[in-house]
Amino acid sequence: MHRPFLIIFFLLNVGVGFGQNPKWATWETEADTLMSQEDFAGAIKLYSKIVDESKLKDRTAYRALYKRSVAYYSSGDFQRSIQDMNKFIPEFPQSHQAHILRALAYRELNDIDNQLIDLEAALELSGGDPQLIKWRAGLLMEKNEYALAKADLLLVRAVQDDPEVEMNLAFTYYSLQQPDSAIIAINKSIELDATFAPAYLYGGSFSLEEENYELALKYLEVALRLDPENLTAVFYKGIALVELKRISEGCRCLNKAFYAGQDDAADYLKQYCYEVYK
Repeated sequence: MHRPFLIIFFLLNVGVGFGQNPKWATWETEADTLMSQEDFAGAIKLYSKIVDESKLKDRTAYRALYKRSVAYYSSGDFQRSIQDMNKFIPEFPQSHQAHILRALAYRELNDIDNQLIDLEAALELSGGDPQLIKWRAGLLMEKNEYALAKADLLLVRAVQDDPEVEMNLAFTYYSLQQPDSAIIAINKSIELDATFAPAYLYGGSFSLEEENYELALKYLEVALRLDPENLTAVFYKGIALVELKRISEGCRCLNKAFYAGQDDAADYLKQYCYEVYK
């Protein structure tokens, strides 16, 4: 979620299941206004006054705790956001938004395992939101759990297909040694959006691995029409060209990639291009 949308989403959903103590209404209203202005430090001070004064003995004060967690997250203080949710969730275990908020904070801290725990809880409480399943699939891919990731992506595809879903599905297929299915998914990704450059790059990469250099070149040439400065595509194109014995063209690509920082191009330059450049 982008930050302004995240603030709106979580603040609009905090009211469910809460009362409001008029004793702290002014502070909370002022803090909400500061949140809308993205003055997170100011909002945190006011929400903290409610939390500190109540000592969380009044359940209505948990609303301020929740909002403070949103403010901490929005200000980049992810540990404090998590600490607030650690107090909030045991009191309101049916709030799937709270689990999503904590998962977002864990994502910023690159904590995959805790993200998965909160996503599982949010999915159980929300009835299987496709966006959450898609998020979980990405985490499973990071953990190299490709079979589980593929199952999630197939669930998402059944209700809400898009180019990214197909591309990620292609990656899981290829990782599970199903290259034909991977190419089918790549082509489906392109069919859904012919301008989705990452699909062409993956198609080129998979084709290179399978030593289908003609097909790789077709994907990579489109990738470079969409993004001429994509150095990975330039590098891969150089490999395809030299493997197809188009040495001069390939070496120009490899040389460009190498001098732009693609160190892996060095071995190909030594193998194919020494005579060209010496």
